[in-house]
Parts: sequence; structure tokens; C-alpha cells
Amino acid sequence: MNRKSNLTETAQLLRIVTLVVIVAALYFGKSVFIPLALAFLLSLLLAPLMTLLGKLRIPRIGAVLIIATGLCLLAFAFAWKLSMEVTDLTLQLPTYKATLEQKIHAVGALRGSNFDKVSDALGDLEKDLSKPQNESTQQDRGKKPLPGASLQRPLAVEVVPESHTFAFLESAVESMGSAGLVVIFTIFVLIGREDLRNRFIHLSSGGRLHVMTQALDEATRRIQRYLLLQSMVNAIFGLVVGIGLYFIGIPEAWLWGLLAAILRFLPYIGAPASAAVPILLSLAVFPGWKHCFGTTAFFLALELVVANFVEPLLYGAQVGLSSLAILVAAVFWTLIWGFPGLILATPLTVSLVVMGRYVPSLSFLDTLLGDEPEISKSGLYYQRLLASDQAEARQVLEQYLETKHLDDLYTEVLIPALSLVEQDRHRNELDDATLAFIMQSTRELIEELGESAPVEGTNRQLLGSDAESRIACIPARDEADEVVGMLLCQSLDRAGLVSQSIPTGPVAEMLSAVADLDPVVVCISALPPFAIEHTRTLYHKLRAKFPEINIIICLWQFAGDLEKTQRRLKTSNGHPVFFTLPEVLEHVKDKLLQPKAGSTSTVELDGAVLLADEERISDSV
Repeated sequence: MNRKSNLTETAQLLRIVTLVVIVAALYFGKSVFIPLALAFLLSLLLAPLMTLLGKLRIPRIGAVLIIATGLCLLAFAFAWKLSMEVTDLTLQLPTYKATLEQKIHAVGALRGSNFDKVSDALGDLEKDLSKPQNESTQQDRGKKPLPGASLQRPLAVEVVPESHTFAFLESAVESMGSAGLVVIFTIFVLIGREDLRNRFIHLSSGGRLHVMTQALDEATRRIQRYLLLQSMVNAIFGLVVGIGLYFIGIPEAWLWGLLAAILRFLPYIGAPASAAVPILLSLAVFPGWKHCFGTTAFFLALELVVANFVEPLLYGAQVGLSSLAILVAAVFWTLIWGFPGLILATPLTVSLVVMGRYVPSLSFLDTLLGDEPEISKSGLYYQRLLASDQAEARQVLEQYLETKHLDDLYTEVLIPALSLVEQDRHRNELDDATLAFIMQSTRELIEELGESAPVEGTNRQLLGSDAESRIACIPARDEADEVVGMLLCQSLDRAGLVSQSIPTGPVAEMLSAVADLDPVVVCISALPPFAIEHTRTLYHKLRAKFPEINIIICLWQFAGDLEKTQRRLKTSNGHPVFFTLPEVLEHVKDKLLQPKAGSTSTVELDGAVLLADEERISDSV
């Protein structure tokens, strides 16, 4: 045992060390990994265009060169136009001084405030820019030149630290180098994408080619659809921005619309950044506040509609990530890779989630980051009752009933939840108070559901009986068996049959209650895994005391061997076998209900055995 524990701890430590090494490699190797990741992302985005050119019988290398050349020309044209507009805006800054000063004074209520300091700084800046370089100061004019000194004014020399210049050049060269690497990597990925795919599958499959192929196809499909939808949304966003700014009157509205479409590929910060320049222009160009408020309100309304309605509707299941996972991924990849990491955060995380779905050792990634809840409805209901939260447990049931039938709720939620309760009770993990609260809450919720459910039939008789005949549901052992029996009785009652659940007690008392009811059918409700022996004992006592009664044995949530269980129960041969609650109801309706008038058909039922199997829980039988 100690050796096994030590091996487990060693394996966990190894996983942690591996994770730390991977993160460190991603951080220190970002100068290579970032261009490579962006290249793969661009290749996925350009794949449909490559397919289109391939259909036109253009060779692959030619198609790649056409696409690369076109994109580079577009990028250079946009950068040139943007630089020209920024330069023109800088030159026009003195003409906007009066408008800016007016707004600053309107906002600054007191003299000497920070707003006045800003205004004074703008004035000083204008004087410095407009003063001729050969103009002498008043102090210089009052001084006489020294004997032998030249009358020509010496040139002013400004010493610029070399570190600032080199830092700027280094940053510019690094950015241009990264962009060049992205272009080169993208070209080679587009040219040899099939070869790269086959190599990746061969290296990572470990002999499981089918699984790895499915994982790669799903990841590619999800990321490609996400990128195409994001491109479409951003393009429409930029178009609407350009049109809106044009009618507001912002200069060069089309350019700011195009910039908004590009910047919006940056999650969270792209939209505010795209709105900054138009809002500043509205402040500088137009007198008054109408255009500024209009521009700000326009961007806020547009972003609220796109972010809260359009994107969730279009993206939906294409991403497969929870909202919190998207936020955490954005923070994580930004800390490691900066702004490129913010762009790559969602595609990279989607790839990790897909790998977690297909690789068992990485399944924790799907659990942590995926949008599908890992806990079932039955588990969630049980968990809320463990937390003594009956209100949220009721909410779980109500949400399930919005799309499903009440019998489905019993079969897929309540019975599995009670099976979990039984397992924990037999492991001594539930104290008496918690168990009593769970059972009492479930009883109350079942009664509420039963009162609100419609009745499907009325006054329906069993074969060979009158209208007073009943179906009795008797628990095999404990309260959980009794509660499941209540569910069965409710379903039978909604079908128009007369049924009654017998409370848990000593076997003699329950047999006496059966005799008082004089039922036509008795259903033994038993919830495994530890109910087989009690079920067999009760079954044989019922057959001994009531040989003419039809008996149905219900082993809810049973997942053991059927033939072995029948031998242990020592039931008669030829009894029908069922697996779900709907099958029980169908059997009772079709085989046990009184036929229509004039019909002479008869059905014989003797000791039918019902084995309801919904989920695999234990092979303890």
C-alpha cells in the first residue's frame, strides 16, 4: 500500500514538474513559438481561400504566393494610410487648441486645477513649436560679447542618451523580425500543411491513429469556424463603425472603421482602443459636447449588442469553453506572450480542451476549461441536498422539467440520485441528520411534482378485476427503496391506475399491509447495490403467503449480470425483463389493463421480474 501511495505521489510530482517545464519553455521560447502559433492560426483562416484557388487549378505554390503578396500589399497600404493620417492629425493639432482649451476650462471648475495645468502645458507646447530656432532670448540680448568672441550665435546641441535610441531601434527591429517570421512560417505551413498534419499525427498518436485524427479534425474545425465567424463579426462591426462615424461627422470615418475591425481581434481591449481615436477627434474638431457624447454612446451601444447578443449567438458551441475559462486563458497567455497571447488565447485553449476530450491523461483540461458540466443532473441534485440547499435542488428539477417529461425526471435524475445516496450510506459517509434531510426533502419534492402533474387516464381497470383493485409498491429494505416506490406509484396513478406505496417496516407488518390492500399486482422496489438478499427474502415470502398475486421485482439502477441475479433471486423461468421506468408503465398499460368491451383477449402474468438499468454503478452483486 505504501509503495503504491509513493508511486502515486511521484507521478503527481512528475506531472507538476512537466507542467512547469512546459510553461517555462513557452515563456523563454516565445520569440519562436509566437510567430509559429500565429502562422498556424493564419493558415487555418486562409485555408478556405487556398481551397478556392485549388479549385481554379492554380498550383499550390502559386496560390500561396498570390495570397501572401496580396496580404502584404494590403498591410503596407493600410500602414501607409494610417501613418499619413496620424501625421496630418499631428500637424493640425495647433488648430484644435482653442476647442480643446474651451472644453478643458468647461470641465475644470476652479482656477489652478489640474485642467488649467493641462491648458497651460498645451500653450507652452505651442510656443515652443512655433518659436524660431535663431531667436535670442531677452537675457542674451542684454549681454555684450567678450573680446575676441565671435558674434555668431552657437548652435544648440541636445544630447540624446544612446540607450533610448537603441531601445527604440531594438523594439522596431524585433517587431519587424517577428512579422517577417510570421509571414515565412505561414507560407511554409500553407505549402506543406498535409505533410505537417501527417507528421503530427504520427508523432502524437502513439499507435491510436483514429483517436488522434478525430481530435485534430475537431480542433481544426472548431478553431476554423471560430476564426471565420470572428472575422465576419469584426468586418460587420468595422462597417457599422465607419457608417456611424460618417453620419456623426468624424473625419476619415472609413479609416477608423477599418481600424476598429482590425483592433477587435484583440479580446477585451480591442473595442475600447478602436473607440479612443474617434472620441478624441470629436473632442478636438467639433465645438460643444454633442458629437463627443454621440460618438461615445454609439460605440457603447454597438459593443453591448455585439458582445452580449451577436457573439454568444454565433459562437455558441463552436468554441466549447466556459466563460470563466476564456477569461482565465486570456490572462494566462497574455502574461506569457503579451498581446500576441491575447489574440491566441481562445484558439490555443480550444485545442487544449479538444485534446482533453480524446486523451485520457489530459481529461482534466476538458473538465476545467470545457463548457459542458461534468456533474450530472442527478449528481447536482444530490450535491445541493448535501449542502442543505433544498431551494436550489428544487431549481435543478424545475430546469430539467422545462425540456423533459416527469417520468424522465424520475428515471434520469431522482432514481440515480437516490442510488448515490445508498452508495454513500453503505460506505458510512452520511450521518443520520444529513440522510434524514435528503430523504425528507426528496419526499416533499416528489409530492409537489405529483400534485402538479396532469393525469393521463381515469377509472382504468386491471385484467380480471374491478375498479377497486390496486397495485401495491413494497420496499425491499430501507427508506430509499420506499421513496423510489413512491415514484412508481405516482407514475401509475397518472396513468389512471390505483396504486399505493407501503411504508418501510418489519417484514411481517409489510405483508399484513399487503393483505389489507388485497392488490392484484405487487411491485418490490429495491435499490442496489446491497439489496439483492433482502429482495430475494421478501420475494419468496410474498409468493408463499400470496401465491395468486402477480409480483414484479424492480432492481433500480442495477448493472450486474442478469442471469446470475435471476439465479440468486430464484425466480421462475420465462418472466419478462425491463430496464426503465417507462418500460414498466408500458408493460402495465399494454398487458395488465382491462381490454375494451367486446374483446375476449386475455393476458396471463405470473411473477414478472423487472430489472431497471439506467446507469452502471457497481458489480457488487
